[in-house]
Amino acid sequence: MAERARTAASAARYGFTDDKADAQLRAAGWWDAAGPVEGTADVLAALSRAADQDLALQSLDRIREADEGAWPELDGALRDNRTFRGRLLGVLGTSTALGDFLAANPGEWHCLADHRCTVPEQFADRLLEDLRQDDGTYVTGLAAEQALRTAYRRLLLGIAAVDLGHLVEEGLEHPSFKDITHQLTLLAEAALKAGLASAEQEVGASAEGKLAVIAMGKTGGRELNYVSDVDVIFVGAGDLGVATRLASTMMRVVGKACFEVDAALRPEGKSGALVRTLEGHTAYYQKWAKTWEFQALLKARPVAGDAGLGQQYAEMVAPMVWAAADRENFVTEVQQMRRRVEDHVSAEHAERELKLGRGGLRDVEFAVQLLQLVHGRVDPELRSPSTMEALAALGEGGYVGRADSAEMGTSYEFLRTVEHRLQLRRLRRTHLFPESNDTDELRILARACGIRAVRGRSQGQELLAEFRRHAQGIRRLHEKVFYRPLLQSVANVPTEALRLTTKQAASRLAALGYAAPEGALQHIKALTAGVSRRAAIQQALLPVLLDFLADTPDPDGGLLSYRKVSEALEDTPWYLRVLRDEGTVVERLAFLLGTSKLVPDLLVRAPEVLQLLGEPARLTGRKPAEVATSLRAAVRRQPGLNAAVAAARSLRRHELLRVACADLLGLLDVPAVCEALSSVWVAVLQGALAAAYRQRQAELGRTPATVAVIGMGRLGGAELGYGSDADVLFVCEPAEGVSDSEAAKFASSVAETVRKMLGAPSSDPALVVDADLRPEGRSGPLVRTLESYRAYYQRWGEVWEAQALLRARFIAGDEELGERFITMIDPVRYPEGGLDATKAREIRRIKARVETERLPRGADPTRHTKLGRGGLADVEWTVQLLQLQHAHEQPSLRTASTLDALTALADTGLAPAESVDYLREAWLLATRVRNAGMLVRGKAVDEVPSSGRDLAAVARVFGYTVDDDPGEFLDSYRRVTRRAHAVVEELFYEN
Repeated sequence: MAERARTAASAARYGFTDDKADAQLRAAGWWDAAGPVEGTADVLAALSRAADQDLALQSLDRIREADEGAWPELDGALRDNRTFRGRLLGVLGTSTALGDFLAANPGEWHCLADHRCTVPEQFADRLLEDLRQDDGTYVTGLAAEQALRTAYRRLLLGIAAVDLGHLVEEGLEHPSFKDITHQLTLLAEAALKAGLASAEQEVGASAEGKLAVIAMGKTGGRELNYVSDVDVIFVGAGDLGVATRLASTMMRVVGKACFEVDAALRPEGKSGALVRTLEGHTAYYQKWAKTWEFQALLKARPVAGDAGLGQQYAEMVAPMVWAAADRENFVTEVQQMRRRVEDHVSAEHAERELKLGRGGLRDVEFAVQLLQLVHGRVDPELRSPSTMEALAALGEGGYVGRADSAEMGTSYEFLRTVEHRLQLRRLRRTHLFPESNDTDELRILARACGIRAVRGRSQGQELLAEFRRHAQGIRRLHEKVFYRPLLQSVANVPTEALRLTTKQAASRLAALGYAAPEGALQHIKALTAGVSRRAAIQQALLPVLLDFLADTPDPDGGLLSYRKVSEALEDTPWYLRVLRDEGTVVERLAFLLGTSKLVPDLLVRAPEVLQLLGEPARLTGRKPAEVATSLRAAVRRQPGLNAAVAAARSLRRHELLRVACADLLGLLDVPAVCEALSSVWVAVLQGALAAAYRQRQAELGRTPATVAVIGMGRLGGAELGYGSDADVLFVCEPAEGVSDSEAAKFASSVAETVRKMLGAPSSDPALVVDADLRPEGRSGPLVRTLESYRAYYQRWGEVWEAQALLRARFIAGDEELGERFITMIDPVRYPEGGLDATKAREIRRIKARVETERLPRGADPTRHTKLGRGGLADVEWTVQLLQLQHAHEQPSLRTASTLDALTALADTGLAPAESVDYLREAWLLATRVRNAGMLVRGKAVDEVPSSGRDLAAVARVFGYTVDDDPGEFLDSYRRVTRRAHAVVEELFYEN
């Protein structure tokens, strides 16, 4: 008893758990009372490395019992031949079915030793040899089935042995997944040829000139499983009755001996004729075939029978396959088909389904095939029936990211390998991963896949984790690629239009609305020249981009801008990847480039904003206060004044572009745009002022004064546009013991530094800090003390200055000083008792003079957004007059915001609600038109364009389409401002 326990314990060291292991080892001559017999260490070590040690030993014991006389020879081969040992034990430890085959067919193991079953190029000859009789004819009927079954299993054994041997013996050949699938496919082709040879013998007719066998599915793609149906289509010629008998006989022989031969992919499926002529197939595909049939035909390949007929079939279907994506709703149909496949997976098995489930093999195959059919129309490199080869070509061609292609390929190979090992176990079709609580099955499968225990997890746990990781990765990539909006857009482009440099392309560009198609072709050639990956991606993107640009006001300008942006960003690694992977980015970028001259200029210097175009929430999600805080912090971290201002400019450029994109795309309303632009301008001023202040402090070694900046005009009202200057006042407060003149000198140097640094020439929209609203205007001092301002307003202040102060608010510098300034000016801008009639007349007179003197000569008052009838000045002067008259008694009117003041006028009853609505509508419209003009032309403009491309572009910003008459927009603008001007006549001029 003790001896048996010691022996069992010793056997357990090799991984054996079966109670019979001790007896089986002794019977083999490898074990005695003391344990391992001398000379058997290598065999026992190899057994310990088998996927299932007990199964391997049991199968060896059955082989020994089946042919006791041959055991010494087999034992010797196991001890002496390392390659043979690894291959045989690799098979026996993995497959019960192949173990059964060797036990039932004593001596078949010799084929692994003499390599008769491990040379793929000889597969067809081996099978035909086993069917051939002495007189050169082939056996038929049951004899053919039996002979073919044995011969097929023998060669399958050879493939499995080569596939698994390296797991048992290190250093053996480690074939790739592709090698094994190719060998399995060669074996299937050989079986079809052998079955056809037997059928020819039985029917008494040759297939030559009568029948061609077309492989489909995984056989056509040379990527067969160990256990698969073999999908075929039969093409006949001459007497179809003979061809049909040949086909059905071959299907019977091969089906009973090797695998099911499935012809359900033929025209009309199982209800259609088994064999059709080439002409019959052609007529069917041209008239009746559905999208999924062309997807299946992607893998069609002649493999047996009449080679010439098979080649004619392949040449006939190829053009149809590569034109399938031109069909209406092609992409949608393929996507719907994938969803239907998913829906048929039972909920019970959904998480374990290797093939059909989410993150399964079909996810990869559908994604690859869809990309092939869409892009392969003009790129022959993609026309491989092999999933792995096509996936690699898609990555090399730039249609998917290299990393995505590699990740999907690795995950696909992993799942296929797991599928192979599962099928090898019993040589049955299965695609179900083991239950997570089946630890024994998981352990054996993990060992068969070469998975090792890591990070404290068992082999089974590691396999389960890997399976889940790969499935999740495949699903993520599948959804990224398969449902990519760009795919539908590419599919919508006619095949001929994908050939970008032909004369037909120039004609199509002209038809799309390009004014200079030859020039457009030059841009296209420049972008797609060469064989680089960048050029390949551009070739895939441009047909879609050209269509999108054609729907913009300026397709030619948009394409030129796209070329400039692409050349400027050619070294930015993610630029083309974002365009390729995010379909909405391409469409939105095309709209922006074909509409705006400002956006492309900003984009080359703030390219990171491009990544936001696909995510509206990120494009609009940042609150102005958050942006301002971030900008100030970034500027504060800079080591000096120049670096601080450069950082402020860079961040302002980013925000300007972000807001412009969101504005053009209709994602921000006018108040939000104004608030965002004003907030970033304020943050820039705050950062620049703080940096200049620190520098002057460091130079002097002391702080003679505090400084505050008061926002005026649109800056004060938080109503800035893209081309607005920053109207400001600078106020200072002397430090203790410092004279007013010295404080003003210090503060003036800080203010001048800010104005100079921010106003320096730049390719960005100008940063002009305008202090002309200060007392005495340009002739007055740039900075005054608080007391100097007080004295001036009390003694010299004019009514227009009180009006200007209505929009004053503290924006930068010393907050306490700024608030005291605001408190000081409140009696000036909100005069006690309101505005007397004389001063009201003065304001009306000033407005009339401003309109007369400042409205440009020849300008149309009905189109001028600022000084025209019903424009910004009309609305703002009206609001401000009413504020001067009534704010002393109506606190809600004490606001720098025009819109807030309008609301207060309606709430207090100082103006009819309908009149206020007219004024608000006109102010919002004029503000947006003014902003749109800046975005469209790239420079500040105050007039609505009267006609032409600029008017069309502004109209597009307002939602009009290319088919709409932009004159309707102009009419609408005039109608809105005309109503507002009537209100101004009533409220401002009291007419």
